Amino acid sequence: MLNIITIPAFDDNYIWLIHQEGNSNCIVVDPGDDEPVMDVLNKLQLNLEAILITHHHPDHIGGVKALVAATGASVYGPANEDIKVLDYRLTEEDTIKFDKSALSFSVFDVPGHTKGHIAYLTEDALFSGDSLFAGGCGRLFEGTAEQMYQSLSKLSKLPADTRIYCAHEYTESNLNFALAVEPENTDLIERMKEVKIKRANGQSTVPSLMHVEQATNPFLRSHQASLIKVAESRLGQTPTSEIETFASIRSWKDSF
Repeated sequence: MLNIITIPAFDDNYIWLIHQEGNSNCIVVDPGDDEPVMDVLNKLQLNLEAILITHHHPDHIGGVKALVAATGASVYGPANEDIKVLDYRLTEEDTIKFDKSALSFSVFDVPGHTKGHIAYLTEDALFSGDSLFAGGCGRLFEGTAEQMYQSLSKLSKLPADTRIYCAHEYTESNLNFALAVEPENTDLIERMKEVKIKRANGQSTVPSLMHVEQATNPFLRSHQASLIKVAESRLGQTPTSEIETFASIRSWKDSF
């Protein structure tokens, strides 16, 4: 059985530790800080076999060097980003298999937030970094709206029960924006109620599920009439494509 452990870091980051139940070898995704990872490894007596990186931002790679020094783990990450600590560079359709931890991952190219951002899928668990968030998507620091639209469209075709392990606890703020976009979306209203209860109790809202995102995340809903209407009001004309609708909504989020 796949066991995924949430390791909080900084103000709102999540580092993910993955291992098979009963197996003492593990994988870590996006360790921006080494200390909380080492605490979990020591507490659970786990051996770190490898580190997976989604993109180059410091809050995702800051702990890599110290973890490698302490554990000897290999480091995997995006081929199209300048990350000095990588041992293996990955692109879409690569599959990586780890014998010790009995885990394998498929790789997706998902540029937009950064130019070479990748995501990892193992079984029904997607590690999306800062591409697809619960209730939102990453800011376009290096990529274009078209790239992010295509990246999210790709991920949205995964099975409805895919669990989405993004790298930040942004859900409540993301849903505040989503409600501004679709105030009459009943699925979204109910989701926000659940999220508020979880956050009030200090609970994580991640992972999410793909079918929940499809019903409530505005950045997966550019084909919906409600989103097209909002984009039309902001653009002053009917958007010519789903990409233009997406770009309009993403631009609004930047200043929300």
